[in-house]
Amino acid sequence: MKKILLPACLSVLSLSACADFFVREGVGFTGIDGEPKTFSEAKGSADYVARQASVPARLAAIPPVRLRTDSSEIGTLAAAALDAGGRTPANAAEVGGQDRTLYLSTVEVNGVLFAVLRTGEGDGTRMSRGASDTFLASVPRMTGCLANGPAYQRGKGGRRTTAYAVPLNCS
Repeated sequence: MKKILLPACLSVLSLSACADFFVREGVGFTGIDGEPKTFSEAKGSADYVARQASVPARLAAIPPVRLRTDSSEIGTLAAAALDAGGRTPANAAEVGGQDRTLYLSTVEVNGVLFAVLRTGEGDGTRMSRGASDTFLASVPRMTGCLANGPAYQRGKGGRRTTAYAVPLNCS
């Protein structure tokens, strides 16, 4: 009996690292992702933790807008998706930026599903250069689906872009 209990007790004591069994204080981190144990309401501070659900969970709670068009060309379908993409928290998931909030929604046009990222309602400022590549790279993480083509934009030549649409492959 001693041969079984002695190694088990020694391993428990060595794993406890001389900590008191009755003090249940952590060292500042919870779980493997390393989020701080304390949090702040101030966005931008080092210990800020958003209380909202993850982007894919919020996006899944919002049903996609379904449209029909006469054309079957992917550019025309993307233009229809760009027009119908959500611009408020009621019909799109908020994607937080440091200086502004963008809105992510899904739009299905003639059976083709698009992820649409756009500025908020009444926000006429353009998105930063390179936002299309960043959005295209982050589509799998934000939607759970793979990008099935390039990012289509609403605006002129990247100078006045206010929205992007990417066709999705969710199969």
